[in-house]
Amino acid sequence: MLMDTKYNPKLVEEGRYQKWLDAELFKAEDNDDKEPFTIVIPPPNVTGKLHIGHAWDTTLQDIITRMKRMQGYNTLYLPGMDHAGIATQAKVEAKLREEGISRHDIGRAKFLEHTMAWKEEYAETIRAQWAKMGLGLDYSRERFTLDEGLSDAVKRVFVDMYNKGLIYRGERIINWDPAARTALSDIEVVHEEVEGAFYHMNYPLTDGSGMIEIATTRPETMLGDTAVVVHPEDARYKKMIGKTVLLPILEREIPIIGDDYVDMDFGTGAMKVTPAHDPNDFEIGSRHDLPRINVMNEDGTMNDQAGKYAGLDRFDCRKQLVKDLEDSGVMVKIEKHVHQVGHSERSGAVVEPYLSTQWFVKMAPLAEQSLDNQKTDDRIDFVPPRFENTFNRWMEGIHDWCISRQLWWGHQIPAWYHKETGEVYVGETAPEDSDNWTQDEDVLDTWFSSALWPFSTLGWPDTEAADFKRFYPTNVLVTGYDIIFFWVARMIFQGLEFTERRPFNEVLIHGLVRAEDGRKMSKSLGNGVDPMDVIDQYGADALRYFLATGSTPGQDLRYSTEKVEANWNFINKIWNASRFSLMNIGDDFTVEDINLDGKKSVADKWILTRLNETIEEVTRLADKYEFGEVGRSLYNFIWDDFCDWYIEMSKIPMNGDDAEAKQMTRSVLAYTLDQIMRMMHPFMPFVTEAIWQNLPHEGESIVTASWPVVLPELTDAASKHEMEQLMEIIRAVRTSRSEVNTPMSKEIPMLIKANNEEHLNNIDANRHYLERFCNPSSLEIALSPDVPEKAMTTAVYGAEVILPLEGLIDMDKERERLNKELEKWQKELDRVNGKLANEKFVSKAPEKVINEEKEKQALYTERYNAVKERLEQLKA
Repeated sequence: MLMDTKYNPKLVEEGRYQKWLDAELFKAEDNDDKEPFTIVIPPPNVTGKLHIGHAWDTTLQDIITRMKRMQGYNTLYLPGMDHAGIATQAKVEAKLREEGISRHDIGRAKFLEHTMAWKEEYAETIRAQWAKMGLGLDYSRERFTLDEGLSDAVKRVFVDMYNKGLIYRGERIINWDPAARTALSDIEVVHEEVEGAFYHMNYPLTDGSGMIEIATTRPETMLGDTAVVVHPEDARYKKMIGKTVLLPILEREIPIIGDDYVDMDFGTGAMKVTPAHDPNDFEIGSRHDLPRINVMNEDGTMNDQAGKYAGLDRFDCRKQLVKDLEDSGVMVKIEKHVHQVGHSERSGAVVEPYLSTQWFVKMAPLAEQSLDNQKTDDRIDFVPPRFENTFNRWMEGIHDWCISRQLWWGHQIPAWYHKETGEVYVGETAPEDSDNWTQDEDVLDTWFSSALWPFSTLGWPDTEAADFKRFYPTNVLVTGYDIIFFWVARMIFQGLEFTERRPFNEVLIHGLVRAEDGRKMSKSLGNGVDPMDVIDQYGADALRYFLATGSTPGQDLRYSTEKVEANWNFINKIWNASRFSLMNIGDDFTVEDINLDGKKSVADKWILTRLNETIEEVTRLADKYEFGEVGRSLYNFIWDDFCDWYIEMSKIPMNGDDAEAKQMTRSVLAYTLDQIMRMMHPFMPFVTEAIWQNLPHEGESIVTASWPVVLPELTDAASKHEMEQLMEIIRAVRTSRSEVNTPMSKEIPMLIKANNEEHLNNIDANRHYLERFCNPSSLEIALSPDVPEKAMTTAVYGAEVILPLEGLIDMDKERERLNKELEKWQKELDRVNGKLANEKFVSKAPEKVINEEKEKQALYTERYNAVKERLEQLKA
């Protein structure tokens, strides 16, 4: 294809992804000749569109897998989606409500049909978004957490854990969502500060000997009180233990008991005990064999145990009960109190601690196994390392995991209850006499199946499955710090338990995408960003480059339209530079014509040296996932070195008569641009493919082209010094001209005073560059030129640039400028001298660093002396 005069992302990206898919360029190979590299996508929920956080997450994954594919690995980037139990069921139920029906009206089977249709619709949307992002996914291996194979894995895990005693069914206080009417795990509860109150009440002793004051933030639960507890050593209450009090309103007699749990110094030192509505009270009640009275229905209304308040919503009950307590004189006082209140992550309802019979995973042995594994060679490395502490802390303080959910959409629990005896049967299939058994209605927590994702997607529980043997353990998991608890930790303990290996070698943690002002993006604030809208405006490559290079591992990223636009401008610069290069390379130039063995100019040697340095640096930084630093390195090389300097300098031989120099310039342009495209490809897949297809290349696509490697024979250290000298001279001339308002189009005389013979020869050998870029009327390069009084001088590496500017220069201003420059070099000298005089620095710093500082010291001294000498001349 021919490159358009202007970069247009829509034209560049249109149809490109489908060509990659048609050629099966993202498909992992079914052989073991290459070393495997695997990333499984964190499966998005089939509840809607992907957001900007998904775009960031998947961009990082795609960069890593594209780079590994180019480095010769058998690369698998596995796609898939999560059924997202509560979230998806809530969406489908809302849709049904709009049609005037409920799931109960149509029954479980029909409801699941509706939900699966929803899933198919949104799965197509997600795939279209993946395509728009340019993700190199192997769709032949796409999985869904309710797939038959993954369902088999879930059943196997549940049954095995049950048989090992790691899964049990019991009555416990769980987090209950009254809106969704389902249990929640601890990490599905979002705690928010709410202004509430402490309600202080007097419970009268039944023997008439006095009162005992207690306080609560949830007075409606007092209707389920079965005791008052005090510390057994508390002198205030010691004699009361064994007595009873009369529960206000209901007038039920309940005992006063002693338990070490009570903090004597907190509040009144006496607590009400409501075993069915508080996890700590449940434990106290279990120790003292107290009854458990549940006073609420599943929807958050009060039940018959609540007496006259039955049928009221829990918060309406609170209001009425408080009024009744005040009217009866039981209420002592009400203190305003700001406290953390749990809300359902999905429905937003206030979570109720609720006594319920549920299925649980016993976490202590699994957590211990995970923590112990971090001390072995099979440990999982967190990037940045500080997030390992987050993981460890959560594992150390973990509670048993409530895994049953009162939903229809999900993996139905593989447990059956005998209709007559109530016997429990747990198995991967129903009992043989299935008519006599009823399967548990509940489904498993979504995270139960997604915890198996790294191995269930690869064919487990068939441990002989080709993909499981070839691609497990996976190499790196890329995810946000917000789901370390939800997902990362669970994958780790399930992977270790069922495969006896870590599920991934590394976890790369990124932060959240925030609004430009630093606030969290949310629907309520209206500050969210749709990545598809950004792509429509600026293209996928500009968005990807911003997401990849805008932050460091573990840190949040502030979205900035201005920065995305700046990346679009960067791509436009690359596009224009490529067009110019291709015009000079010519249509008839092939891969075979690239020959870098002949005579090279200093610019040729320098750009190839800088290319080697950039390849080495980019590869090293990318391997450490320092993509922000990769971006800076690529930007500096492409924009500054290649576009601003080499391309401009290449115009001299290309417009000259030296055929050999022209051919070398074509080779250097073609080779350098090819290597740039390869380095940029993981970040900007679309535009790099479009440009690469116009370059002399081998192979079908840049997707499968080899990653650049350093070629030592192309490094010429001396060329860096020569080129740096030339660039400094050219910059000095441009700056001086600007200061005295003399345009580059106006010829002026130019003198260069070289510090020694070597510098003199180097500058003289490259005088054609100075004549081209400085526009001198005359150019004298000497060791001791005659310097006119009225001239501007600038110290550069190995020389001084002298511009005789008779009639254009104010000598007082020139002296002022030189004095400022002298101050600058003095500061630099003070800094480097201080470093080298510091014994601690000299003894601990690597030799390379010390030598670099010594080189700076010599350079700064030379420049300081040159400026000082020129000032002395002007005083004479």
